[in-house]
Amino acid sequence: MRASVISINISHAKGERKKPAGSAEFRVGHGIVGDGHAGNWHRQVSLLGIESIGSMREKGLDVGSGDFAENITTEGIDLPSLPVGTLIRLGSTLVEVTQIGKKCHNRCKIYQKAGDCVMPREGIFVKVMEGGAIFDGDAIEVVNVSRNGETEEAFNVIEAGREISSSDAGRKAER
Repeated sequence: MRASVISINISHAKGERKKPAGSAEFRVGHGIVGDGHAGNWHRQVSLLGIESIGSMREKGLDVGSGDFAENITTEGIDLPSLPVGTLIRLGSTLVEVTQIGKKCHNRCKIYQKAGDCVMPREGIFVKVMEGGAIFDGDAIEVVNVSRNGETEEAFNVIEAGREISSSDAGRKAER
Protein backbone atom coordinates (compact mmCIF):
# COMPACT_ATOMS: atom_id res chain seq x y z
CA MET A 1 0.00 0.00 0.00
CA ARG A 2 1.24 3.45 -0.86
CA ALA A 3 1.47 5.85 2.09
CA SER A 4 -0.68 8.92 1.56
CA VAL A 5 -2.25 12.03 3.06
CA ILE A 6 -5.87 11.24 3.96
CA SER A 7 -6.87 14.66 5.30
CA ILE A 8 -5.33 18.10 5.87
CA ASN A 9 -6.84 19.70 8.97
CA ILE A 10 -6.63 23.32 10.11
CA SER A 11 -7.88 25.43 13.02
CA HIS A 12 -7.38 29.17 13.12
CA ALA A 13 -6.75 29.25 16.88
CA LYS A 14 -5.34 26.90 19.50
CA GLY A 15 -7.92 24.95 21.44
CA GLU A 16 -10.28 24.58 18.47
CA ARG A 17 -11.08 21.32 16.69
CA LYS A 18 -9.21 21.14 13.40
CA LYS A 19 -11.44 20.94 10.34
CA PRO A 20 -10.65 19.24 7.02
CA ALA A 21 -9.35 21.78 4.49
CA GLY A 22 -8.49 19.66 1.43
CA SER A 23 -5.23 21.52 0.88
CA ALA A 24 -2.74 23.75 2.66
CA GLU A 25 0.33 25.88 2.06
CA PHE A 26 3.46 24.85 3.97
CA ARG A 27 5.91 27.67 4.73
CA VAL A 28 9.53 27.12 5.86
CA GLY A 29 10.11 28.31 9.43
CA HIS A 30 6.35 28.56 10.02
CA GLY A 31 4.28 25.46 9.23
CA ILE A 32 0.79 25.59 7.74
CA VAL A 33 -0.31 29.06 6.66
CA GLY A 34 -3.47 29.97 8.58
CA ASP A 35 -3.17 27.30 11.29
CA GLY A 36 -3.23 28.37 14.95
CA HIS A 37 -0.36 26.07 15.92
CA ALA A 38 2.04 27.33 13.23
CA GLY A 39 5.10 29.33 14.19
CA ASN A 40 8.85 29.30 14.34
CA TRP A 41 9.23 26.31 16.65
CA HIS A 42 9.83 22.56 16.48
CA ARG A 43 6.12 21.53 16.40
CA GLN A 44 5.02 23.36 13.25
CA VAL A 45 2.87 20.52 11.85
CA SER A 46 1.37 17.44 13.55
CA LEU A 47 0.65 14.06 11.94
CA LEU A 48 -1.44 11.09 13.06
CA GLY A 49 -2.31 7.88 11.22
CA ILE A 50 -5.89 6.96 10.33
CA GLU A 51 -4.96 3.57 11.78
CA SER A 52 -4.51 5.23 15.20
CA ILE A 53 -7.85 7.00 14.85
CA GLY A 54 -9.39 3.62 13.96
CA SER A 55 -8.11 2.13 17.22
CA MET A 56 -10.07 4.81 19.10
CA ARG A 57 -13.17 4.09 17.01
CA GLU A 58 -12.85 0.45 18.12
CA LYS A 59 -13.19 1.74 21.70
CA GLY A 60 -16.58 3.18 20.75
CA LEU A 61 -15.64 6.79 20.06
CA ASP A 62 -17.11 8.74 17.16
CA VAL A 63 -13.85 10.36 16.00
CA GLY A 64 -12.31 11.25 12.68
CA SER A 65 -9.65 13.35 11.00
CA GLY A 66 -8.81 16.49 12.94
CA ASP A 67 -10.42 15.34 16.19
CA PHE A 68 -7.00 14.75 17.76
CA ALA A 69 -5.80 18.21 16.64
CA GLU A 70 -3.57 16.64 13.99
CA ASN A 71 -2.84 18.74 10.91
CA ILE A 72 -2.20 15.78 8.65
CA THR A 73 -4.06 12.47 8.84
CA THR A 74 -1.96 9.79 7.12
CA GLU A 75 -2.47 6.24 5.92
CA GLY A 76 0.01 3.43 5.35
CA ILE A 77 3.01 4.72 7.33
CA ASP A 78 4.09 3.79 10.87
CA LEU A 79 4.66 7.33 12.13
CA PRO A 80 5.86 6.65 15.70
CA SER A 81 8.58 4.31 14.41
CA LEU A 82 10.28 7.16 12.53
CA PRO A 83 13.21 8.54 14.53
CA VAL A 84 13.65 12.26 15.18
CA GLY A 85 15.62 13.73 12.25
CA THR A 86 13.88 11.60 9.60
CA LEU A 87 13.01 13.51 6.42
CA ILE A 88 9.59 12.91 4.88
CA ARG A 89 8.20 14.17 1.59
CA LEU A 90 4.50 15.07 1.87
CA GLY A 91 3.47 15.74 -1.73
CA SER A 92 5.88 18.42 -2.97
CA THR A 93 6.91 19.54 0.54
CA LEU A 94 9.74 18.25 2.73
CA VAL A 95 9.47 18.00 6.52
CA GLU A 96 11.75 16.78 9.30
CA VAL A 97 10.53 14.76 12.29
CA THR A 98 11.23 16.79 15.44
CA GLN A 99 9.20 15.01 18.13
CA ILE A 100 7.44 11.69 18.67
CA GLY A 101 4.32 11.98 20.80
CA LYS A 102 3.68 14.68 23.37
CA LYS A 103 2.94 15.05 27.02
CA CYS A 104 -0.78 15.19 27.79
CA HIS A 105 -1.01 17.75 30.59
CA ASN A 106 -4.78 18.22 30.91
CA ARG A 107 -6.39 14.91 29.91
CA CYS A 108 -8.37 15.89 26.80
CA LYS A 109 -12.06 15.18 26.26
CA ILE A 110 -11.18 12.06 24.27
CA TYR A 111 -9.13 10.69 27.18
CA GLN A 112 -11.97 11.48 29.58
CA LYS A 113 -14.46 9.54 27.40
CA ALA A 114 -12.28 6.54 26.52
CA GLY A 115 -9.61 6.48 29.22
CA ASP A 116 -7.04 6.72 26.45
CA CYS A 117 -5.80 9.02 23.70
CA VAL A 118 -3.46 8.05 20.87
CA MET A 119 -1.96 11.45 20.01
CA PRO A 120 0.46 11.55 22.98
CA ARG A 121 2.16 8.31 21.93
CA GLU A 122 1.37 7.81 18.21
CA GLY A 123 1.30 11.35 16.83
CA ILE A 124 4.45 13.00 15.52
CA PHE A 125 5.54 16.58 14.97
CA VAL A 126 7.58 18.00 12.11
CA LYS A 127 9.10 21.26 10.93
CA VAL A 128 8.92 22.41 7.33
CA MET A 129 12.22 22.19 5.40
CA GLU A 130 10.82 22.87 1.89
CA GLY A 131 7.51 24.65 1.53
CA GLY A 132 4.78 24.34 -1.06
CA ALA A 133 1.22 23.19 -1.53
CA ILE A 134 -0.07 19.91 -0.14
CA PHE A 135 -3.36 18.20 -1.02
CA ASP A 136 -5.52 15.37 0.28
CA GLY A 137 -4.37 12.21 -1.54
CA ASP A 138 -0.73 13.31 -1.92
CA ALA A 139 1.90 10.60 -1.58
CA ILE A 140 4.09 10.30 1.51
CA GLU A 141 7.68 9.17 1.07
CA VAL A 142 10.35 8.66 3.71
CA VAL A 143 13.43 10.30 2.16
CA ASN A 144 15.92 9.23 4.80
CA VAL A 145 15.92 7.81 8.29
CA SER A 146 17.99 9.30 11.09
CA ARG A 147 19.87 6.86 13.33
CA ASN A 148 21.98 8.21 16.18
CA GLY A 149 22.38 11.57 14.46
CA GLU A 150 23.34 10.03 11.12
CA THR A 151 21.03 9.54 8.17
CA GLU A 152 20.69 6.74 5.68
CA GLU A 153 18.77 6.72 2.44
CA ALA A 154 15.33 5.19 2.72
CA PHE A 155 14.67 2.06 0.71
CA ASN A 156 12.05 -0.60 0.30
CA VAL A 157 12.81 -4.29 0.37
CA ILE A 158 10.52 -7.13 -0.59
CA GLU A 159 11.01 -9.91 1.94
CA ALA A 160 8.91 -13.05 2.16
CA GLY A 161 6.19 -11.43 0.08
CA ARG A 162 5.84 -8.28 2.15
CA GLU A 163 7.31 -4.85 1.68
CA ILE A 164 9.44 -3.53 4.53
CA SER A 165 10.97 -0.12 5.03
CA SER A 166 14.54 0.73 5.94
CA SER A 167 13.43 1.23 9.56
CA ASP A 168 11.96 -2.30 9.60
CA ALA A 169 15.16 -3.65 8.08
CA GLY A 170 17.22 -1.85 10.72
CA ARG A 171 15.14 -3.30 13.53
CA LYS A 172 15.46 -6.77 12.01
CA ALA A 173 19.24 -6.41 11.84
CA GLU A 174 19.33 -5.38 15.52
CA ARG A 175 17.50 -8.57 16.66
